[in-house]
Amino acid sequence: MKTALLKELQQAREQKRQLVLATNLTTGFQKILYPFESEDTSDLYEAARTALRTDKPATIELEEGPVFLNIFNPPLRLFIVGAVHIAQALVPMAANADYEVTVIDPRRSFGSAFRFPNVALDNRWPDEAMADLQPDRRSAIVTLTHDAKLDDPALQHALRSDAFYVGALGSGRTHAKRQQRLRSAGFSDEDFARIHGPIGLDIGAKSPAEIAISIMAEITAVLRGKAAS
Repeated sequence: MKTALLKELQQAREQKRQLVLATNLTTGFQKILYPFESEDTSDLYEAARTALRTDKPATIELEEGPVFLNIFNPPLRLFIVGAVHIAQALVPMAANADYEVTVIDPRRSFGSAFRFPNVALDNRWPDEAMADLQPDRRSAIVTLTHDAKLDDPALQHALRSDAFYVGALGSGRTHAKRQQRLRSAGFSDEDFARIHGPIGLDIGAKSPAEIAISIMAEITAVLRGKAAS
């Protein structure tokens, strides 16, 4: 690999940009692609986008020969708003699935190192935390507090982001009230449709651990393009 290309690759990875290193297997020519930052709809770019979405390198046949697409995805991130019992069960599941997990809760009696050892804790208000953490298309966001003062600001930031998953705990009635508040804040029904609520797959979950399983399963389904339509 040429030095200039290697430097670009290192810099882009530090910036957590999604990229693909395309290598022509016949000529050896290499090029870095930023598929989600381009409007190019060619077969090469579409294949690169698919490779990034599925987290799988691929080879595509083009007129100039086979091209190997080596993917460089930033780490997956999960932002959990609400340091509640469900969060305590969800954190280790997400960590084992290779997510960088951050628990956000300004209530220090909830968001404490005693309750969440070895976990990144953010005791700022969700809107302040989200503005700084800047969720992207490799991010999932879940709100678990049942408190509109905490959940709503987080959801507003989530809907303005490229987060691939946004979920909110609450009953159907709670979700309907949430929709009214978000509509009053200027969000559309299309925006609201991005929220998975009530959160998690419908597996009849009752306990915090079971609900955490349903949430992690739904996040995975959405990430891998297997969510029910």
